[in-house]
Amino acid sequence: MSRLRLLILSLITVTTLLLAGCAGVSPEDYAGQTPEFRIEEYFDGDVKAWGMFQSRSGEVKRRFTVDIEGTVDGDQITLDERFTYDDGETDRRVWEIERIDEHTYEGTAGDVVGVAEGKRYGNALNWQYTLALEVGDRTWNVQFDDWMYLNDENTLINTAEVSKFGFRVGTVTLFFRRDNTTGAGSSE
Repeated sequence: MSRLRLLILSLITVTTLLLAGCAGVSPEDYAGQTPEFRIEEYFDGDVKAWGMFQSRSGEVKRRFTVDIEGTVDGDQITLDERFTYDDGETDRRVWEIERIDEHTYEGTAGDVVGVAEGKRYGNALNWQYTLALEVGDRTWNVQFDDWMYLNDENTLINTAEVSKFGFRVGTVTLFFRRDNTTGAGSSE
């Protein structure tokens, strides 16, 4: 075999391995992980969240808390989220989420462009959506690759990569704590 052919085969092999490594994690990789995360059970009632946005360099740009009131009616889930930012600004987002099947969810909200698509397996849920984000006097459509992991019955960890035109803008990190005196976790 000539040196050129060996070089080409080596380049093809390396490129294939690199592309396979870029594929990332899929929700199915968490099948069987416990505790099992069911969005319609976790968010049935009151949930509190604490979070931050970090720029792509890692600098914390904004911190916030979120009070969430969740209601469930069959396969329909409504999340009324009320944000309070560290600078005193407030905001509200109301998610309307539908459970499509055992693993698939779709959701809409006033500032979500189109439909958010989610896949749930084991203790993890991955949301993919575009958010119309107000930045000064402009609106940016940014993409969210949003992962939620149920740590225990009442604690949910969320990390989201935020990108624009395929480039990472930053990361959102949230910690959720469910009030287990209401909703699905209630012993009453």
